[in-house]
Amino acid sequence: MTTTTTGRVQPVVQQRRRMSPAQWRDLRDGLLYTSPFLLGVLFLWVGPMLYSLYLMTQDWNLITDPKFVGLRNFERALEDPLVTKSLGNTAYYTFIGVPLQLLVAFGLALMLNQSVKGLSLYRTIYYLPSITPAVAFAVVWIQILNPEFGVLNNILGSVGIGPIKWLFDPAWSKPAFILMSLWLTGFQMIIFLAGLQGVPRELKDAAAIDGANTWGRFWNVTVPIISPVIFFNLIIGIIGSFQVFTSAFIMTRGGPQDSTLFFVLYIYRNAFEYFRMGYAATLAWLLFLIIMIFTAIQFFVANRWVYYEGKV
Repeated sequence: MTTTTTGRVQPVVQQRRRMSPAQWRDLRDGLLYTSPFLLGVLFLWVGPMLYSLYLMTQDWNLITDPKFVGLRNFERALEDPLVTKSLGNTAYYTFIGVPLQLLVAFGLALMLNQSVKGLSLYRTIYYLPSITPAVAFAVVWIQILNPEFGVLNNILGSVGIGPIKWLFDPAWSKPAFILMSLWLTGFQMIIFLAGLQGVPRELKDAAAIDGANTWGRFWNVTVPIISPVIFFNLIIGIIGSFQVFTSAFIMTRGGPQDSTLFFVLYIYRNAFEYFRMGYAATLAWLLFLIIMIFTAIQFFVANRWVYYEGKV
């Protein structure tokens, strides 16, 4: 709006800016090249998520027509003891396994950040297990953890420990899975290594001039600088641990005594063994909600310990 010399208010008509032919071509090319990803997200992610919302109110066995049951699937989840059991197993794996994974990955990254001969070979050796196919990984560890002729029990037996029935004893089955997860820390190790190599040398030298010893430089310089990297690995680690499935499905099928019945495995059972698709969709959304809550908590707490360069 503008005011004339006579005091009258007149509207200002703004002409809509038109895109030039070059901008139209850029937009067209951008949409064309990103269309595989956009269509994949639409049909393989957003579409199934919306459909699962519909299934939450249905009783469907994949054969007959879906039957509307309202909130019955929610009520069943509240009454199902295996929901509590599987969530407890998953929480045990998460809150013990993830910190150990971060410690191992960080320790390996610190060692591989040194200037030693054959460093590239060492980095390759420690990273290779993380890209091992899941089935091969499970088969190898079945042999390692075999209570009769497994390599691990043979090593423990040489020092007078064992034998331990790793995957056949409810008390040891979840620790066995946590032990196996430490073999797959190559991805986190690489991210930690990249963070360590990004720490400015000048800050370490300045701390050394001020009298800081090796531990002081590490704790007061290195850790704050790479705290965003630690936070990222923590987020990814917790999300991944809540979705552990393949190894438990292949190696134990949830046993013994449901001690390795993790939540995603229980969702799979309801969907493709018991053919309760509506109930499985409800459990899947429950898992999504739990992951979102834990992620939000971590972002809230991160303000107290994560340092971002340039942040006032």
